[in-house]
Amino acid sequence: MNFNKAKDRIKIIGAGLAGSEAAIFLLERGYLLDIYEMRPAIKTPVHKTDLFAELVCSNSLGNKDIISASGLLKEEIKILGSNLIRIAEDCSVEAGQALAVDREKFSKCVTDKIISNSNVNVFREEIKSIPEDSFAIVATGPLTSESLFNYFKNSLNSKDLYFYDATSPIVKYDSIDLKHAFWGNRYGKGEGAYLNCPMTKDEYDFFYEELIKADRVRSHLPDEERYFEGCMPIEELAKRGRETLLFGPLKPRGLKDPNTNKEPYCVVQLRAENKDKTLFNIVGFQTRLTFKEQSRIFRLIPALKNAEFVRYGVMHKNVYFNSSTLIKENLESKKFNNVFFAGQIIGTEGYVEAIATGLLAAINLHLKIHDKGYLALPKTTILGSLINHIINVATDKPAPMNASFGLLPPLLEKLNKKRRYEEYVKRSLYDLNRYLSDFQYKL
Repeated sequence: MNFNKAKDRIKIIGAGLAGSEAAIFLLERGYLLDIYEMRPAIKTPVHKTDLFAELVCSNSLGNKDIISASGLLKEEIKILGSNLIRIAEDCSVEAGQALAVDREKFSKCVTDKIISNSNVNVFREEIKSIPEDSFAIVATGPLTSESLFNYFKNSLNSKDLYFYDATSPIVKYDSIDLKHAFWGNRYGKGEGAYLNCPMTKDEYDFFYEELIKADRVRSHLPDEERYFEGCMPIEELAKRGRETLLFGPLKPRGLKDPNTNKEPYCVVQLRAENKDKTLFNIVGFQTRLTFKEQSRIFRLIPALKNAEFVRYGVMHKNVYFNSSTLIKENLESKKFNNVFFAGQIIGTEGYVEAIATGLLAAINLHLKIHDKGYLALPKTTILGSLINHIINVATDKPAPMNASFGLLPPLLEKLNKKRRYEEYVKRSLYDLNRYLSDFQYKL
């Protein structure tokens, strides 16, 4: 198709993290955009607003430390020109080593940046099929509408892949009993960003027994529930054994209770939801318990005995594709010419991964319009290795994948974990910068 930049419009379907990142990249290069976002006309089980880039599970975008897969991915996409990571940094709240944001402020900043641009038309309506007469980026996310997903299944001959995801409860700060809590980060790193709620062995034992026998919301498909390991409901984790939570979300390691000057038996951590620190989410407590049971059981934590919940945790179904059969290395559809896919619908998991694929799809669409090839990032980079994984997965039922050092090619030299991660980072950034400097077209 011959693209006329002065009159032809690119379609962005879905204004979540991936679609918003793609939109800003293209707007900065002078393209005309039609953005389709079904909210609020069509609601989802977890979205609360009609804002773009709304964060529905946690308010954390993962580790900031570059010597981590999440931190390295952030650095890579900042090099590629990510806007959403910079906005997240501007809207950040204290969270120790994590990049956490004031959820509402972040989404509002993203929305304002997009809709204030005169080159944008926003349509608040559901798209039920793919536009085949224009360049488009499909970034409808894991909560893609049933109509559109059925269209994909039929037209792309894709199997219905999904997993169940959950959100954590949020409580009011002024309802927390601070006599049973203390501020601090693990191993004293950074300022005290987490509000830690310790429990004794007896308190934990009672909490655990109530948790594993609590009522939960039943699925319509009880024999087909599949969870993503990184978002496992806390009650499901607990059923793996009494000690599981003590080595997971309730681990006390690296924390010292100033009231006892000792490491607690276990700790529930709370993280600020907003800059004013009036709301806190219960870290790692994604759940499918009934609201009544959440209120009863989570108040067994001493610091939360009088907690006021502004949001209970909920469970919802996330859908995604087996991208190995559907998309090319540049994230373009194998069936629909000029249509690119991005975000969690392609089988990635995580906020930053959605942002990264939205950016990469926009870059490659831009390059295709100018007939300049596409970015095929080195597999030694986190983003390159993630794309390589999802398009070459060797099973017809892949699990969603997030950024991981385990996806990277091994180093020639055997090193301890810390040195190995440091070398991964050094190799990734060197290879990425060299690749971009050798690329023949300025992005």
